[in-house]
Amino acid sequence: MESYYTLLADVVLILHFSIALFVVSGLVLIIVGNIFGWGLVNALWFRLVHFSAIATIVAESWLGIVCPLTTLEGWLRSKAGLDTYNTGFIEHWLQKILFYDAPSWVFILGYTLFAVAVGAAWWYFPPANPTIRNKKNLEVHRKHTCTIRHDKEFEDHRKNSLF
Repeated sequence: MESYYTLLADVVLILHFSIALFVVSGLVLIIVGNIFGWGLVNALWFRLVHFSAIATIVAESWLGIVCPLTTLEGWLRSKAGLDTYNTGFIEHWLQKILFYDAPSWVFILGYTLFAVAVGAAWWYFPPANPTIRNKKNLEVHRKHTCTIRHDKEFEDHRKNSLF
């Protein structure tokens, strides 16, 4: 049974790492993708998921909430009889990788600054309007809108004329 808990803890760890990778690489993809004209990076669904992920991380850090994935992984590791983290997921692995012990406020500041960078990317490279996907569709949209306005003006004029 202990190996089952270890396996589940490793799955949670991989999921947690994948989310962290998505948050960091997502911002890089948004910037690079806009430079090279990749449409997917401005898809509204992608941008909302990315923004929601970093907003959750910042909210947890400001409120002093330990990430639920860290808590779950720790609980699974304790059930398996393994050591658990004394700090958060990111702090633990950054400390392991960099051998750097930093106070929590450093990570809170880092998360917050990263969220500001995501917000700046949202402002500088706004998400695409889902109804207008490219320039050709934009032209069709403008033509259709102008035609509708013209038809409405014609109808209004016709109603108000004597003939």
